[in-house]
Amino acid sequence: MVAIGLIIVLSGIAAPPQARVDWAVTSKTIVKELDLDGLKRLLTPDSRNARPLLINFWATWCDACREEFPELLHIQADYKKRGLEMIFISLDDLTDIKTTVPQFLREMRADKLPHYLLNVPDPEPAIRIVDASWKGGLPATFLYDTQGAIVFKHMGRIKPLELRAAIDKVVK
Repeated sequence: MVAIGLIIVLSGIAAPPQARVDWAVTSKTIVKELDLDGLKRLLTPDSRNARPLLINFWATWCDACREEFPELLHIQADYKKRGLEMIFISLDDLTDIKTTVPQFLREMRADKLPHYLLNVPDPEPAIRIVDASWKGGLPATFLYDTQGAIVFKHMGRIKPLELRAAIDKVVK
């Protein structure tokens, strides 16, 4: 697990107080900038289309994140038809939204999945929204049930069989 936490990664990045939706498009790869309100919306279950949600927090500078990414893509492909929604949230610097992040996603052939880059002025509220016990280390993976409760979390590189067993409990 990477010892550098969300606090170090996001310090000094400013975002306007209003909800922000900016898109960076680079060769078909779309990375959506995500503020605190957007993160709250992502974590709020949709009562019309309740689905389990798997969120992975990662960064291109994090070796463990890069190493686990292919396995997460296999999991996404295997469980997509069974109702699992999967979202990737990068904690890279905002300046990488048009360069490093889309380039990595294209290399991984993950450019058609929902990808976000978190841009918040203070990381503590974002950490508390996701999970109060999370210290901000990367990679971090959280599985939410259809009601929005965390049913599985893993800090550090995932253990694929362990994650798949947790997903099997919440998908149809």
